[in-house]
Amino acid sequence: MSPVLVWFRQDLRVADNPALHAACEAGEPVYPLFIWAPEEEGAWAPASASRYWLHHSLAALDAALRALGSALTIRAGASLAAITAFAREVGARRVYWNRRYEPAAVERDGLLEQALADAGIDARSFKGGLLFEPREVRTNAGEPFKVFTPFWRQCLKQPEPEAPLPVPRRIPAPARWPASRVLAELKLLPRVDWAGGIRQSWPVGEAGARAALDRFLAQGIDGYAQCRDRPDLDGVSRLSPYLHFGEVSPRQVWAAVCARELDAGRMSLSASAAGYLRQLGWREFAHHLLFHFRATPAQPMREEYAAFPWLDDAHQLECWERGRTGYPIVDAGMRELWTTGWMHNRVRMIAASFLVKDLLVHWRHGARWFWDTLVDADLANNTLGWQWTAGCGADAAPYFRIFNPVSQAERFDPDGAYVRKWVPELARLPDRHLHSPWRAPDDVLAAAGVRLGAEYPHPMVEHDLARQRALDAWQRMRGMRR
Repeated sequence: MSPVLVWFRQDLRVADNPALHAACEAGEPVYPLFIWAPEEEGAWAPASASRYWLHHSLAALDAALRALGSALTIRAGASLAAITAFAREVGARRVYWNRRYEPAAVERDGLLEQALADAGIDARSFKGGLLFEPREVRTNAGEPFKVFTPFWRQCLKQPEPEAPLPVPRRIPAPARWPASRVLAELKLLPRVDWAGGIRQSWPVGEAGARAALDRFLAQGIDGYAQCRDRPDLDGVSRLSPYLHFGEVSPRQVWAAVCARELDAGRMSLSASAAGYLRQLGWREFAHHLLFHFRATPAQPMREEYAAFPWLDDAHQLECWERGRTGYPIVDAGMRELWTTGWMHNRVRMIAASFLVKDLLVHWRHGARWFWDTLVDADLANNTLGWQWTAGCGADAAPYFRIFNPVSQAERFDPDGAYVRKWVPELARLPDRHLHSPWRAPDDVLAAAGVRLGAEYPHPMVEHDLARQRALDAWQRMRGMRR
């Protein structure tokens, strides 16, 4: 017999798992393996919210494997040493895994594949996390894309994503299971239980991912085009953490959306369905950029932005992190993030713009805070989002985009339901003053029980002045490049 090791990473599912499927097809004993090696992630080891999710996702994966007659073995330490030691221990001559695309993971996996081959072990990797391989989608000149629309157009010229693989009927089990670390020994959970809001907001695991997808297909996708920018409405899929941890695959989502359209009798995708699949395309684009431009988590893609004159005020950064900026839509988003580990995408853009444009705090500080607090902390998506907002990344506007937090709030939270939920001290303000309470007359503030500077802060900056300051800084940067 030649047992097969299946190395789980960000693919914590049994359905549509190419590495697991191939191992089961071999007909020999299969050893599912997870290795805790945060030091191999470089500067981007899983942070607090991600570690909480990972703990519960691993527990869910083990339960799913046991239902199929298998079990998850957990080890810790350097991946190469752990895998080679495990392979010797069980006599395995094959190691399968699904590919990752972050720079540290790509480098590590390449070294590992070569070392295993040198040791006479068959190492095979599979496409399980993306619809399209970053190596395969190129411009006509053979270069990586830097603009989304032509990138996605090229993706759509590729063959249709393969149909998802089914859950294995059974996973061939060995006669004896090796020793495993106990999940609690990894110490992924904090000593103080701060994650009550995350626990209430998210059912972690593959079953939670399926439930979220089913709910979105039944209740959300038809109105997605109209509602996706409204944080006050339940108009988005909320699949991002499940996709990041691989509890659902992008081709499962793709196939489910297309099947739902067919079931509705549509010969072509509706605007809402196409718009949602386009958002999967943005996820693909983010990984495409990170794969080809490895320095972007720390350095601007547009090199001239290295000279941008950031102010980096630590006190202002802390006020932003805690949702005490004096701009209700920004504060609502930051409090939602702190409580649930997630923030609506429209509000992410508003909050990020406020930090880098109104406060002139470097985008890297915002990216790090999101990395620490998001349950969907994904290096590719996080990097793309922050560089896009700062204007220094791919697909940037030809002008210096600055969001107005008041007009954005009035447009996308018109009845104030989102702000009232997350900034309850302002809940009694009338709609016309809710998004700019500093403009409300004193008697209106008093009637609502709001004292600016007490229950709720004064605005940190005056947006029009901050906007002009940001434009002046941008012009100075451009002048330095001439």
